[in-house]
Amino acid sequence: MSAAEKIMKRKAFIKAEMDKTLPKAQSDVLWKKAIEKLSEILSRYRSLPKGIRTHTDNFIFPSAAVYLTLQEAVEKEKAFSVIENAAISNTVPMGKKLAGLMRLTGMPDLFIRIWDPLTRKMFGFDSGFQNVFYPKKKGEFRMDIIACPYCRYFAELGCPELTKIYCENDDRTYGNLPGLKFERTGTLGKGADRCDFCLKRYRKNQGAEDE
Repeated sequence: MSAAEKIMKRKAFIKAEMDKTLPKAQSDVLWKKAIEKLSEILSRYRSLPKGIRTHTDNFIFPSAAVYLTLQEAVEKEKAFSVIENAAISNTVPMGKKLAGLMRLTGMPDLFIRIWDPLTRKMFGFDSGFQNVFYPKKKGEFRMDIIACPYCRYFAELGCPELTKIYCENDDRTYGNLPGLKFERTGTLGKGADRCDFCLKRYRKNQGAEDE
Protein backbone atom coordinates (compact mmCIF):
# COMPACT_ATOMS: atom_id res chain seq x y z
CA MET A 1 0.00 0.00 0.00
CA SER A 2 1.42 3.39 -1.00
CA ALA A 3 1.80 6.32 1.37
CA ALA A 4 -1.09 8.09 -0.36
CA GLU A 5 -3.34 5.05 -0.01
CA LYS A 6 -2.53 4.77 3.70
CA ILE A 7 -3.39 8.41 4.26
CA MET A 8 -6.63 8.24 2.31
CA LYS A 9 -7.68 5.11 4.17
CA ARG A 10 -7.93 7.34 7.24
CA LYS A 11 -10.14 9.81 5.34
CA ALA A 12 -13.22 7.62 5.07
CA PHE A 13 -15.34 10.51 6.35
CA ILE A 14 -14.46 12.48 3.20
CA LYS A 15 -15.30 9.53 0.97
CA ALA A 16 -18.62 9.15 2.81
CA GLU A 17 -19.45 12.76 2.00
CA MET A 18 -18.53 12.20 -1.65
CA ASP A 19 -20.85 9.20 -1.72
CA LYS A 20 -23.71 11.40 -0.47
CA THR A 21 -23.07 13.96 -3.18
CA LEU A 22 -22.25 11.84 -6.23
CA PRO A 23 -23.33 8.53 -7.73
CA LYS A 24 -21.30 5.78 -6.07
CA ALA A 25 -19.54 4.69 -9.26
CA GLN A 26 -18.46 8.24 -10.03
CA SER A 27 -17.38 8.78 -6.43
CA ASP A 28 -15.21 5.64 -6.56
CA VAL A 29 -13.48 6.75 -9.77
CA LEU A 30 -12.79 10.24 -8.42
CA TRP A 31 -11.50 8.81 -5.14
CA LYS A 32 -8.91 6.77 -7.03
CA LYS A 33 -7.91 9.88 -8.98
CA ALA A 34 -7.61 11.82 -5.72
CA ILE A 35 -5.24 9.17 -4.36
CA GLU A 36 -3.11 9.56 -7.48
CA LYS A 37 -3.13 13.33 -7.10
CA LEU A 38 -2.17 13.04 -3.44
CA SER A 39 0.74 10.79 -4.42
CA GLU A 40 1.95 13.47 -6.84
CA ILE A 41 1.67 16.16 -4.16
CA LEU A 42 3.51 14.05 -1.59
CA SER A 43 6.31 13.51 -4.08
CA ARG A 44 6.51 17.21 -4.87
CA TYR A 45 6.84 18.08 -1.18
CA ARG A 46 8.81 15.05 -0.01
CA SER A 47 11.63 17.19 1.47
CA LEU A 48 9.42 18.95 4.02
CA PRO A 49 10.51 18.58 7.67
CA LYS A 50 8.69 16.04 9.82
CA GLY A 51 6.91 18.64 11.96
CA ILE A 52 5.36 20.35 8.95
CA ARG A 53 4.41 17.02 7.40
CA THR A 54 2.26 16.32 10.44
CA HIS A 55 -0.09 18.95 9.06
CA THR A 56 0.51 18.71 5.32
CA ASP A 57 0.36 14.94 4.91
CA ASN A 58 -2.47 14.33 7.37
CA PHE A 59 -4.72 17.29 6.63
CA ILE A 60 -3.71 19.80 3.98
CA PHE A 61 -2.62 17.59 1.10
CA PRO A 62 -5.45 15.00 1.22
CA SER A 63 -8.09 17.73 1.43
CA ALA A 64 -6.52 19.57 -1.50
CA ALA A 65 -6.19 16.37 -3.54
CA VAL A 66 -9.87 15.52 -3.15
CA TYR A 67 -11.04 19.10 -3.70
CA LEU A 68 -9.02 19.61 -6.87
CA THR A 69 -10.03 16.21 -8.22
CA LEU A 70 -13.72 16.84 -7.55
CA GLN A 71 -13.56 19.98 -9.66
CA GLU A 72 -12.98 17.79 -12.69
CA ALA A 73 -16.57 16.58 -12.31
CA VAL A 74 -18.55 19.17 -10.34
CA GLU A 75 -18.63 22.93 -9.88
CA LYS A 76 -16.19 24.50 -7.44
CA GLU A 77 -18.87 25.37 -4.89
CA LYS A 78 -20.07 21.78 -4.75
CA ALA A 79 -16.51 20.48 -4.32
CA PHE A 80 -15.98 22.96 -1.49
CA SER A 81 -19.18 21.77 0.20
CA VAL A 82 -17.92 18.18 0.17
CA ILE A 83 -14.73 19.14 2.02
CA GLU A 84 -16.56 21.47 4.40
CA ASN A 85 -19.32 18.98 5.25
CA ALA A 86 -16.75 16.24 5.75
CA ALA A 87 -14.87 18.48 8.18
CA ILE A 88 -18.07 19.18 10.08
CA SER A 89 -18.94 15.48 10.28
CA ASN A 90 -15.46 14.75 11.65
CA THR A 91 -14.91 17.63 14.07
CA VAL A 92 -18.35 18.05 15.66
CA PRO A 93 -18.17 14.58 17.28
CA MET A 94 -14.62 15.37 18.42
CA GLY A 95 -15.90 18.54 20.06
CA LYS A 96 -18.65 16.60 21.82
CA LYS A 97 -16.17 14.04 23.15
CA LEU A 98 -13.90 16.81 24.40
CA ALA A 99 -16.89 18.51 26.02
CA GLY A 100 -17.61 15.28 27.86
CA LEU A 101 -14.07 15.20 29.21
CA MET A 102 -14.35 18.80 30.38
CA ARG A 103 -17.23 17.79 32.65
CA LEU A 104 -14.81 15.73 34.75
CA THR A 105 -13.59 17.42 37.91
CA GLY A 106 -10.46 19.48 37.31
CA MET A 107 -10.29 18.86 33.55
CA PRO A 108 -10.84 22.47 32.38
CA ASP A 109 -7.96 23.69 34.54
CA LEU A 110 -5.74 20.83 33.38
CA PHE A 111 -6.66 21.50 29.76
CA ILE A 112 -5.57 25.14 30.05
CA ARG A 113 -2.27 24.13 31.68
CA ILE A 114 -1.32 21.61 29.01
CA TRP A 115 -2.21 23.89 26.09
CA ASP A 116 1.03 25.87 26.34
CA PRO A 117 3.48 22.95 25.88
CA LEU A 118 1.12 21.15 23.52
CA THR A 119 0.68 24.18 21.28
CA ARG A 120 4.39 24.94 21.16
CA LYS A 121 4.97 21.38 19.95
CA MET A 122 2.06 20.89 17.55
CA PHE A 123 1.56 24.46 16.32
CA GLY A 124 5.00 25.99 16.80
CA PHE A 125 7.94 26.93 14.61
CA ASP A 126 9.03 23.33 13.87
CA SER A 127 5.55 22.62 12.54
CA GLY A 128 5.61 25.55 10.13
CA PHE A 129 3.84 28.15 12.26
CA GLN A 130 5.01 31.52 13.52
CA ASN A 131 3.49 32.52 16.85
CA VAL A 132 3.22 35.21 19.44
CA PHE A 133 2.94 33.60 22.86
CA TYR A 134 1.62 35.82 25.63
CA PRO A 135 2.74 35.70 29.29
CA LYS A 136 1.06 32.97 31.29
CA LYS A 137 -2.00 34.02 33.22
CA LYS A 138 -3.96 31.91 35.68
CA GLY A 139 -6.95 30.31 34.04
CA GLU A 140 -6.02 31.47 30.56
CA PHE A 141 -3.99 30.47 27.52
CA ARG A 142 -3.43 33.02 24.77
CA MET A 143 -1.43 33.09 21.56
CA ASP A 144 -1.53 34.56 18.06
CA ILE A 145 -0.54 32.73 14.88
CA ILE A 146 1.01 35.10 12.35
CA ALA A 147 2.09 32.53 9.75
CA CYS A 148 0.42 29.20 9.07
CA PRO A 149 1.26 26.16 6.90
CA TYR A 150 -2.43 25.76 6.04
CA CYS A 151 -2.44 29.20 4.43
CA ARG A 152 0.87 28.60 2.71
CA TYR A 153 0.35 25.15 1.22
CA PHE A 154 -3.32 25.48 0.31
CA ALA A 155 -2.33 28.66 -1.55
CA GLU A 156 0.58 26.95 -3.29
CA LEU A 157 -1.75 24.16 -4.41
CA GLY A 158 -4.23 26.68 -5.81
CA CYS A 159 -7.00 26.29 -3.24
CA PRO A 160 -6.48 28.94 -0.52
CA GLU A 161 -10.21 28.96 0.19
CA LEU A 162 -9.90 25.61 1.97
CA THR A 163 -7.94 27.26 4.78
CA LYS A 164 -11.02 28.76 6.38
CA ILE A 165 -12.52 25.29 6.85
CA TYR A 166 -9.65 24.46 9.16
CA CYS A 167 -10.07 27.79 10.95
CA GLU A 168 -13.69 26.84 11.62
CA ASN A 169 -12.62 23.42 12.88
CA ASP A 170 -11.26 25.23 15.95
CA ASP A 171 -14.67 26.74 16.64
CA ARG A 172 -16.34 23.36 16.26
CA THR A 173 -13.81 21.69 18.55
CA TYR A 174 -13.29 24.29 21.28
CA GLY A 175 -16.31 26.57 20.99
CA ASN A 176 -18.67 24.69 23.29
CA LEU A 177 -16.58 23.23 26.10
CA PRO A 178 -18.04 23.25 29.62
CA GLY A 179 -15.93 25.36 31.95
CA LEU A 180 -13.99 27.01 29.11
CA LYS A 181 -14.55 30.02 26.87
CA PHE A 182 -12.94 30.08 23.42
CA GLU A 183 -12.35 33.57 22.06
CA ARG A 184 -11.26 34.52 18.54
CA THR A 185 -11.68 37.72 16.55
CA GLY A 186 -10.14 36.69 13.22
CA THR A 187 -7.98 34.24 11.30
CA LEU A 188 -5.40 34.37 8.53
CA GLY A 189 -7.59 32.09 6.45
CA LYS A 190 -10.41 34.62 6.59
CA GLY A 191 -8.29 37.66 5.77
CA ALA A 192 -7.15 38.86 9.21
CA ASP A 193 -3.50 39.63 9.90
CA ARG A 194 -3.35 36.89 12.54
CA CYS A 195 -5.26 34.06 14.15
CA ASP A 196 -5.87 34.99 17.76
CA PHE A 197 -6.50 32.09 20.08
CA CYS A 198 -7.64 32.45 23.67
CA LEU A 199 -9.00 29.84 26.07
CA LYS A 200 -10.28 31.08 29.41
CA ARG A 201 -11.47 29.21 32.47
CA TYR A 202 -15.17 29.84 32.80
CA ARG A 203 -17.15 29.12 35.96
CA LYS A 204 -20.91 28.91 35.91
CA ASN A 205 -22.64 32.11 37.01
CA GLN A 206 -19.31 33.94 37.16
CA GLY A 207 -18.08 34.48 33.61
CA ALA A 208 -14.47 34.32 32.47
CA GLU A 209 -11.92 34.54 35.24
CA ASP A 210 -10.63 37.96 34.33
CA GLU A 211 -14.04 39.52 33.82
